[in-house]
Amino acid sequence: MEQNRQIKNSNGFTLIEVMVVIIIVGLLSALVAPKFFGRVDQARVKTTKTQIELLGAALDDFRLDNGRYPTTEEGLEALRQQPDGLNNWYGPYLPKDIPLDAWGNPYQYKSPGDHGPYDLLSYGKDGQEGGEKDNQDIVSWQ
Repeated sequence: MEQNRQIKNSNGFTLIEVMVVIIIVGLLSALVAPKFFGRVDQARVKTTKTQIELLGAALDDFRLDNGRYPTTEEGLEALRQQPDGLNNWYGPYLPKDIPLDAWGNPYQYKSPGDHGPYDLLSYGKDGQEGGEKDNQDIVSWQ
């Protein structure tokens, strides 16, 4: 009988042990989560910069074949579908559809641009022109 009591008392966790584990997990997540989410934003910025560079390479290929960059009206879609009146279009210049930036917004394209033959940019996390840190615009001319 006494042996059964010892077995019953040794099973499971006490309330204090469960609370200690919950507190430890809470503290760890409070320390780790901000660092993890900061890295997510950094990864999105790097992804968007890389996509802008790849789109720029496709725009350069378009220019080599056609003697000009797509107009603002033709937009980036000219990299996937032949615009009217272009006989030297040898695209598509992108293997897949035109990507959205890392925040799910379309890239902004203007040709001729204010900073070169074309301007290609993402408005960043906030989706609006300007901004600082994560909300800063990511541009092709820098």
